[in-house]
Amino acid sequence: MEYLVAGTIDTGREATFSVREQSTAFGILEQQQALPNPAELLLGAFAACCLKNVQRFSGLLGFSYESARIEVTGIRQEKPTKIDAIRYVIYLQGADSRLNPELLHKNLRKFGTIYNTLKETCDISGELKLTA
Repeated sequence: MEYLVAGTIDTGREATFSVREQSTAFGILEQQQALPNPAELLLGAFAACCLKNVQRFSGLLGFSYESARIEVTGIRQEKPTKIDAIRYVIYLQGADSRLNPELLHKNLRKFGTIYNTLKETCDISGELKLTA
């Protein structure tokens, strides 16, 4: 499988990247605080990977849920600059009794493309919490 993303920046410092038919602006200047920066986009990809796999594994493991939410924190190292650690909490609301939370969390850590890519370069830790 291959993925294709294209990015552009112009002299006015407007920056975007495109995936399929969707274009997303990102911030590269101090005055662009309303836009996500590249590090936040990376953490967003991590969050999307985890949530996609919650949905995927609900079918494979045979459980239902009302909603899922994730909070992700990235810890930045200064020299050399990089994301040194990722911390997350996944909140799963309204899961039925067929859910085995430990098995779900194990599968999220084992089979996520972005998760597996990032764990090779930084420390990742997190938890899955069930909410009513």
